[in-house]
Amino acid sequence: MKRNKLILLGMLVLPWLSFPLLGKKTVKRFICSSIFISLIVKAESILARKRKWWWFFEKITPNFSGELPLIWGPFFIGSMWIMKFTYGKYLLYMLINFLIDAFFSFVLIDYLKKLGIGALVRLKKYQLLLIFLFKANLLYIFQILYEKTWMGNSIESNK
Repeated sequence: MKRNKLILLGMLVLPWLSFPLLGKKTVKRFICSSIFISLIVKAESILARKRKWWWFFEKITPNFSGELPLIWGPFFIGSMWIMKFTYGKYLLYMLINFLIDAFFSFVLIDYLKKLGIGALVRLKKYQLLLIFLFKANLLYIFQILYEKTWMGNSIESNK
């Protein structure tokens, strides 16, 4: 297997090693919002491909998009970790998201390009950061609505 495919596979698998450390309560509380935002990101990747916002040159297999390891690896698991430690503290939540998203947008994107895995095409780095921050707000709002609508006050009693 080529080096880039191994890197993508690692991006998909390694975050899942931390999944059991999240704890059952955290997973139960945040998995729906993580699935929701990951599906939004998957839809966004389809739009991005059509509009050539970015392009992935490498895929793990021909049947899956190049974004799949990022979406269902660090993005999915990372969303639950960030929510676990910052939910209920919006400013801290946005600060953590800003730092992680800025690192991805301004550092890791260059590294992915250097490796030949993917690159921004018609999107500037700051625009990618703004999209990430929009999705961070969307995730937070979804979690608030999810808890109010489907979970009621059961979360409040578990704090």
